[in-house]
Amino acid sequence: MELRHLIYFKTVAELLHFSRAAEQLHISQPPLSRQIKELENELGAVLFLRNNKRVALTDAGRFFLGECDMLIQQLERSKQLTRQIHESVSGDFCIGYISSTPLKSLALILQRLKAEFPLLRTRLYELPTIKQVKALEAGKLDVGILRAPMDSPSLEGVLLWQDPFVLVSPAEEPCSMDVKELEQRPFISYNSSYAPFYQQQLVSCCNRLGFIPKVVHECNNMHSIMRLVEGGLGVSLVPYSTQKQYAHLKLQYLDLAHIPVQTEILMAHHRRTRHPALNKFKELAEFLL
Repeated sequence: MELRHLIYFKTVAELLHFSRAAEQLHISQPPLSRQIKELENELGAVLFLRNNKRVALTDAGRFFLGECDMLIQQLERSKQLTRQIHESVSGDFCIGYISSTPLKSLALILQRLKAEFPLLRTRLYELPTIKQVKALEAGKLDVGILRAPMDSPSLEGVLLWQDPFVLVSPAEEPCSMDVKELEQRPFISYNSSYAPFYQQQLVSCCNRLGFIPKVVHECNNMHSIMRLVEGGLGVSLVPYSTQKQYAHLKLQYLDLAHIPVQTEILMAHHRRTRHPALNKFKELAEFLL
């Protein structure tokens, strides 16, 4: 079995059309059909059901597609590791971060990283935790700053800090801790599909205070949440550390330290990552607070 067999099979399996797969692979259809037949003979299994009208995967084909994806991903990961070792400290270092990351602190880390590795090119990507985990697993990111939980056995995480929540409201319309008032105030939060665990924590905090939040605006980054609150469109629960980052905004904060709900910020990377800059980044991560 050769790599081309896996690539040809994966392309046909995803398109379920031999002609379109051949066109995408820049080969003619007969050689493609022969390669698939060779693969089936080697595996001793029929991977596709074919007739004049349609192509479908067999149960064996569906199973092998999952295995094929893992094999190709592992190969790509090995290629990246080889390039990292070859390039030493002159390649790219890709960093993912959530929108509530203190950007001034992150900039300080990048400055010190640049002083240590002057030829290193840093690439920054603001991504939610879900997308960071997938990118780290696929080797598209070297390190990520994300929010727990991080459910991936292939990733290694280090706790950076724990953040209790605070209630934030516009300075011109400050909010009290009165439950009846909170029930009537519109809330602003992350989109539940973008940051589901964060949304659960917000609801949990509100439940412990004795009410169900009326979320009327959803955003996909912390900056938008804070700006909407400042603009008088609602109130929100945000991590304590955001107060320093958004000190220039006209906002009021109320401490919720008595509510035993908090968010954890992690630094994560793939367990097999060997990028030379990773250890230095770990050393500098303390400056994020």
